[in-house]
Amino acid sequence: MSMASQIIREWMGIQQFPPATQTKLLELLGKLKQEDVNTLTILVMGKGGVGKSSTVNSIIGEKAVAVSTFQSEGPRPVMVSRSRAGFTLNIVDTPGLIEGGYVNYQALQLIKRFLLNKTIDVLLYVDRLDVYRVDNLDKQIVRAITENFGEGIWKRALIVLTHAQLSLPDGLDYDVFCSKRSEALLKVVHAEVRGKKNDVHGSIAPVVLVENSGRCTKNENDEKVLPNGTAWIPNLVKTITEVVLNGSKSLHVDKKLIEGPNPNEKGKMLIPFIFAFQYFFIIKPIIRAIKSDVAKESKPGWK
Repeated sequence: MSMASQIIREWMGIQQFPPATQTKLLELLGKLKQEDVNTLTILVMGKGGVGKSSTVNSIIGEKAVAVSTFQSEGPRPVMVSRSRAGFTLNIVDTPGLIEGGYVNYQALQLIKRFLLNKTIDVLLYVDRLDVYRVDNLDKQIVRAITENFGEGIWKRALIVLTHAQLSLPDGLDYDVFCSKRSEALLKVVHAEVRGKKNDVHGSIAPVVLVENSGRCTKNENDEKVLPNGTAWIPNLVKTITEVVLNGSKSLHVDKKLIEGPNPNEKGKMLIPFIFAFQYFFIIKPIIRAIKSDVAKESKPGWK
C-alpha cells in the first residue's frame, strides 16, 4: 500500500487523553511543525507479545490495531494514519521478528517491502521491562535489524520497555532495576554499531518506559504514571520528538535497501583496472622477454 493510498483519518483519539496530557502533546506537535516537520512516520518492531500493538493504540488514543492475548499477531504490517491541524502521524505496526525460536527473516523482508518508497523518521524497538536478562536471541534480532536497515536506523531509534508497572522483590529499587535492564539492552544495540561498542550512555537509542494496561496508576491530573511518578505518554512523545530533531537523517526505504547489493554488479568497476594491470604487468613483460630472446638468439652453425 502506498503512502498516497493510505487512509488518513482525523486524530480524534487525542481528545480521549486527560487535558494535561492533551496540552503537552499539542505543544510537542507544535514544536515539530515549527521545525517544518508536518509528517511523522514511526516504525514499531520487536519480538511478538511484547506490547507493540498496545503501544500503537496508546499513542493514538484509541484501538487502532487489534490486540488479543490468545491470538497470534497479524501476519502483515499495518499502517495507522491520523491527522490533526495539518500534522499527519503514521505508525507502522509489524509482526513479531521471532518464529520458532529464530529470527524471522521472511517477516523482515515483508516489512521492508511494505515500507517501499516510505521514509521512516523513528524506530520504536519494543521489548518488556519485566525480562531480567538479555539472551542471544536479543542479539540476533538487533543484528538482523542492523543488517536489513543499516546502522543509521539506531540513531533514529528509541527503546520502549513495556509492562513498566511491575512489582519488584523487596529491597530492589525501581529506578535501579530499570537502569540495569536498559543498560543490558543498550549494550546489545551499541555492540552492533561501529565505534560505539564501549559507549553505553551515548546518543543512540534512548530508553522509555511504558505501561499499556488499565492497571497503570494516575496522578492528580488523571494522567497515567509509572511507579517513579513519570507521566509516560507525554514522556514517550517528548522522546520521539527529541529523536526526530537530533540532527540525524531519516531512513528512506528504496529498492536498493530491499534487495541489497546486486552480486552481478559487485566488482564491475574493477574490471578495467584488472585488464590494465594484466596488460602492463603481465602481457607486456612477456612480449618484451620474447623479443629480447629473439634478438639475442644466435644462428645455428649450419645456417
